[in-house]
Amino acid sequence: MTNLLTDTDLMQLALELAKQAAANNEVPVGAIVVKDGVVIGRGANAPIGLNDPTAHAEVIAMREAAQHLGNYRLVDCTLYVTLEPCAMCSGAMQHARIAKLVYGASDAKTGACGSVVNLMAEPRLNHHCEVLGGVMADECGAILSGFFKQRRLSNRD
Repeated sequence: MTNLLTDTDLMQLALELAKQAAANNEVPVGAIVVKDGVVIGRGANAPIGLNDPTAHAEVIAMREAAQHLGNYRLVDCTLYVTLEPCAMCSGAMQHARIAKLVYGASDAKTGACGSVVNLMAEPRLNHHCEVLGGVMADECGAILSGFFKQRRLSNRD
């Protein structure tokens, strides 16, 4: 009998990475890349710590997955991320040929998979991946809300 991980199980792994990002005073976003049921890439937001505007959780997870596979094309891979990807990350997923995106919370300010724009459905682009949003949305949104609430309270001091 095979124990297959569900989308919720895999999002929980991404959520743990988001908590690591928060512990490092980064916006709490976590991501994993999965191929054939195996996690091959992990990422936690790190643009502040790395002084790198491209160090979003998704990009870090895709870099690790590409190293694991020895190929920048992540064909037949699924990316799980706690927050709807921005335009940069969506573009990187398209270039990598990610097959499926699963995200938690929507992002009304920079979401590029349906909230602000939908690059994954843009017919003029040559790659489209399946998108499933809202997996563990409450939990993913709560860690973000709590992080920014704490930041606002800290800034009052």
